Amino acid sequence: MAIAGIIFIIAGAVLGWVQKRQQGRCRQLKLARACQATDLEATATAVSKEIGGGDWRDYVWLWGTVKTTTPLTSEFKAVPCVCYTSTVVREYEETVRQKDSDGKVTTSTQRGSETISEHSQRIPFDLVDPSGQVRVDPEDAKIEPVEVLDEFRPGNPAGGMLSFGPFSLALGEDSISGPRRTLGYRYRETVLPLDRPLLVVGMASDRTGTIAIEKPAQDDQPYIITLKSHEVITKSVDQSAKIAFWSMVGCFGVGIVLLLAAIVG
Repeated sequence: MAIAGIIFIIAGAVLGWVQKRQQGRCRQLKLARACQATDLEATATAVSKEIGGGDWRDYVWLWGTVKTTTPLTSEFKAVPCVCYTSTVVREYEETVRQKDSDGKVTTSTQRGSETISEHSQRIPFDLVDPSGQVRVDPEDAKIEPVEVLDEFRPGNPAGGMLSFGPFSLALGEDSISGPRRTLGYRYRETVLPLDRPLLVVGMASDRTGTIAIEKPAQDDQPYIITLKSHEVITKSVDQSAKIAFWSMVGCFGVGIVLLLAAIVG
């Protein structure tokens, strides 16, 4: 009982860290300055006249449309985009034998899965709003993309070669004739498509000589690219902080009760 109490208290401490982190992220999201592309140009110009170019930083959020003249093409669905992740997951079943404390052996069939291919790519793009456009460098951003594919294809492919659209992959021998019986392969793909309005929350900077949105230097300032609104994202992070707080209180409460019970017992 004492061990269980300690485990609950440790879990509460971890949840306290999560709550503090989410609360800080929510505070920073609320502090981010709402602006348009021309606002960034005007601010950067004013600052450069005062202290010179290259040192201006501003945590902001913008709402605009994704544009680029050199888009990526997603691997499976061939969707023009600025970011994609393509994944192939093998789903299988296997016979598992387990021995209980009395030495009795039981046999069961269990299902499982393993990722056999995953490829992601992202490129800088322009965010266009009614006032103009600004460059966005998505490196290290938390991107919330759009799912364009989730398809399961049963069995092993003929000739041991997976294919989906322009994508192909030769399977290893273990995937075809190993102890795990292949049920099939699931293809998933998410993209950040062109010409869709989205939110970018990040650090505006003239560090490279041109204005761009990039990853903030402060760890507690989220860098987010999403099709959701600023209000929705802020409420979501705030809700996560509240859930973590009450879960922390619950874990601490249960842990203390169990420790007291162990001491009294």
